Amino acid sequence: MTARADALFELADAVLCADGPVRSLVGLSLVPEHRRGHGALYDGINHGRLNIASLRNLVAAQGLPRAEDGRIRLAVDVSPWLRPDAGTSSERSFCHTYGRGKDQHLMVPGWPYSVVAALETGRTSWTALLDAVRLLPGADVAAVTTDQIRGVVERLIAAGQWLHGDPEILVVLDAGYDAPRIAHLLADLPVEVLGRMRSDRVLARPAAPRASGTNGRPPKHGGEFIFGDPATWGPEQAKTTTDTRLYGTATAQAWDRLHPRLTRRAAWTDHEGPLPVIEGTVIRLQVDHLPSGGDPKPVWLWCSTVNMTEADVDRCWQTFLRRFDIEHTFRLFKQTLGWTVPKLRDPHAADRWTWLMIVVHTQLRLARPLTTDLRRPWEKPLDPERLTPARVRRGFRNIHAKIASPASAPKPTHPGPGRPTGSPNQHPAPRHNVGRILATGQAYQRPTHHKKGTKPRRTG
Repeated sequence: MTARADALFELADAVLCADGPVRSLVGLSLVPEHRRGHGALYDGINHGRLNIASLRNLVAAQGLPRAEDGRIRLAVDVSPWLRPDAGTSSERSFCHTYGRGKDQHLMVPGWPYSVVAALETGRTSWTALLDAVRLLPGADVAAVTTDQIRGVVERLIAAGQWLHGDPEILVVLDAGYDAPRIAHLLADLPVEVLGRMRSDRVLARPAAPRASGTNGRPPKHGGEFIFGDPATWGPEQAKTTTDTRLYGTATAQAWDRLHPRLTRRAAWTDHEGPLPVIEGTVIRLQVDHLPSGGDPKPVWLWCSTVNMTEADVDRCWQTFLRRFDIEHTFRLFKQTLGWTVPKLRDPHAADRWTWLMIVVHTQLRLARPLTTDLRRPWEKPLDPERLTPARVRRGFRNIHAKIASPASAPKPTHPGPGRPTGSPNQHPAPRHNVGRILATGQAYQRPTHHKKGTKPRRTG
């Protein structure tokens, strides 16, 4: 913290030690751990400075959760900070929201943030947050995500979290990302990309060996593999069956060396040289039932690794289910820590507040073995290693009282006179029009798969 460090430090302490969820930003000035006034609080958010590069390195150097085989598993997702009424806030873009109404996909203005977190094993609501980047209007989401993942992996290697000979870092993506393209851009790193694909995709098999004496250009693609047509699947390379508690019997089928048929459009328009053939393994996961009781639909996954064994297939689809733990972190950020509570105007102030949230969450993760469970009378006792982030935060004040604070004591002062009563504001804030543009820079259209009676066929 290079400017307004004391105010920012005590603001983070106030978020950690506040009783209950954060309902307002100015309310944190009433927390005993925040010894300054509300003016210093807003001054720290609006005019403070954080060295985010140093924070990234510091967070990457902390202990990370790993899988049973010692593998680091990273989840990437976008969470929006919705600001529909903030006409004076710049750099807003339309954010995709789902679930705000029955079967509704709404586009709401706001600041979308791409977040990278390391996943734990087992059923848990903990993740280890490593990075957050605000997506600017018109940004190429795949390119930004690739640069973000590259930076995280390089910092983990520099911090000694990954050494030569360790299992490759597994990066898990949801259906909104182009997993083959990201895998191609990260081919020089020790990463394995696992992403969800839509059920209307069409991939291609490897080209058959060229017969001797055949003229013409050799084919790049073999027969089609249509996700919605079982007649095109053929025999699978691996098949596993697992009994689960929530989903009943989970059946996973895998087909090897399938790739998308790329064309020179969209992200591949300016690609130099011939278009690559990005081969991977396709996994189809089918379960008996859902916890909500709905009709289970198959989940299609694409992994950049080929020649996978049955153990690799099970590891991939089980890791993909763990990806949803990052949703618990987003819920903690928004409902408990108050990430989207402040009505900030400057997007750079929103970035500072976002990184304060990452610092707060990292401190909660480091305080897990030190916290005493202060459970409510109606809550069940939990082992120390099973405490949720909210229950660790509940006991953080007892830890805070035993440690020193680098923040200096506040100096007594008096507020300025402010603008005289009745005088108009001579410098109104400029207003910024969001426009019908997505974070990808494309004009918004209702997706084809949202229109009834249509079944698109995606080959790219």
